[in-house]
Amino acid sequence: MQELRVVLIGGTSHTGKSTVARAVAERLGFDCRSTDKLARHPGRPWRTAEWVPPPHVAEHYAGLDVDELIRSVLDHYARLWPRIEELVTDRATGHGPGLVLEGSALWPARVARLTVPHARAVWLTADGTVLRRRMRASARYGELAEQERYLVDKFLARTEHYQELMAQTVDRHGLVRIDTGGRSAAEVAERVLAAVDAPAA
Repeated sequence: MQELRVVLIGGTSHTGKSTVARAVAERLGFDCRSTDKLARHPGRPWRTAEWVPPPHVAEHYAGLDVDELIRSVLDHYARLWPRIEELVTDRATGHGPGLVLEGSALWPARVARLTVPHARAVWLTADGTVLRRRMRASARYGELAEQERYLVDKFLARTEHYQELMAQTVDRHGLVRIDTGGRSAAEVAERVLAAVDAPAA
């Protein structure tokens, strides 16, 4: 791994990208960043310790169907891609420490077209049951009112559909996909490290 400079970890919400990325970055001595910090699309439509959704977020999920939500987020990722590409290129060509970059904005078809050296990518997936359990736990689903549950369910439906499209694109381009089901973050991190250390196809 001595020439590795950038590790990209894609995947939809609640697949454990952030936790795994931090573990991989720690092992490699790299910086760790999220594409969410570059520009935020309407985030999760429920309150957490770190996030209080503004009114327009609820309106976004309530007002669009799942296909419209997918188009909206993919359009956002397309607009964000030049910034991601610039960051990856800068780090891959030796400016600053190595980088682990995670986020659902790492759309496989765009990553596949990257021509920078010393960069490897993997995508994390999780079974729909796992996604639902994690998401509902994060949202404290059992404590929510009916309309709030509706928004969580809408976000989940978008998440599942996004993952399906993403996984199909990963497979079509012959990229690396790792199923996180039943594995700890440490175990998934080990699989990521093994994948990025393997010879490129």
